[in-house]
Amino acid sequence: MSGEKRPAADSFGSTQLVKRAKSDANLNGGSAVAVVNGSAQHGALIQAVPRTSYLQSPVMELTGHSGEVFAARFDPTGQFIASGSMDRSILLWRSSGACENYGILTGHKQAVLDVHWSRDSKVLFSASADMHLASWDVETGERIRRHPGHEEVINCMDVSKRGEEMLVSGSDDGYIGLWDTRTKDAITFIPTEFPITSIALSEAGNELFTGGIDNDIKVWDLRKKAVTYALLGHTDTVTSLQLSPDNTTLLSNAHDSTVRTWDVRPFAPADRRILTYDGAPTGQERNLLKASWDSKGERIAAGSGDQSVAIWEARTGKLLHKLPGHRGAVNDVRFHPRGEPLLVSASSDRTLMVGELGK
Repeated sequence: MSGEKRPAADSFGSTQLVKRAKSDANLNGGSAVAVVNGSAQHGALIQAVPRTSYLQSPVMELTGHSGEVFAARFDPTGQFIASGSMDRSILLWRSSGACENYGILTGHKQAVLDVHWSRDSKVLFSASADMHLASWDVETGERIRRHPGHEEVINCMDVSKRGEEMLVSGSDDGYIGLWDTRTKDAITFIPTEFPITSIALSEAGNELFTGGIDNDIKVWDLRKKAVTYALLGHTDTVTSLQLSPDNTTLLSNAHDSTVRTWDVRPFAPADRRILTYDGAPTGQERNLLKASWDSKGERIAAGSGDQSVAIWEARTGKLLHKLPGHRGAVNDVRFHPRGEPLLVSASSDRTLMVGELGK
């Protein structure tokens, strides 16, 4: 059963899904007027900016999902984007030109809450409220494998950065799952006291960071399957975790409407708090809003319940941008992995936006 492949829906590569340039401007030459908020009568922020990408327009709105979009990820090459939604599907998009939708992966029975690409960009991994992880061949649209074992919603996952590709997952059942992507069943489950809402694996693969509804971030030694220390400071559920590109700093977002950074070097001071970033309120929906680093560790972006994307200078905490345009909570936001001035955001308004950032 573990090697069985199942075809995705016949609509793989569907042309019914549409996208449109989020701009009313007449674009020509190397410069354009980007209507960032899409509609001038809503107090749009209109900027004259030099073009910095291969996008058809400075901001592209990607439509096609029929439910809230909870996760969006560039692949490692930066050429493709995958998005996971309440509508139970994963859509695949190109990140340049017209950002065409070129694939749809179907098979999950409930919302897709997190997605990650394999290191070679050939496989996509997903976590779902249907209590399963799954792996997908993005070239054929086939589901390679389902990974059962959790007994509640799987909120989050991460993929190893070295060696054989391993998955880690966090669930409302309070268990951490460790998985070999080549086999169906989990290698092991590590019990915790509370539902897990965020997770991040260290580059070396020996440390794991988890956040949950107890507001604390726990740092695990995976060899001992034990907590080595905790990062205390958030006052509400921790909704996302990501390590900096140099693996020395952990980024967290939480329902207390703060984004924070932490020193996770082995011999850091006892107080590992670095900075607190304000400007991305949780909002009434209280979704698991995510925050992320840019490829150099210089900027931080976070989705916000106020329908915007907040971007800060990581070193100083200075708020650089509040990007409007969405009409619902922004659940996920990611910088281009190769340093291109591009950002993708996913929203409860059922859309994604891919936009240029100033260099």
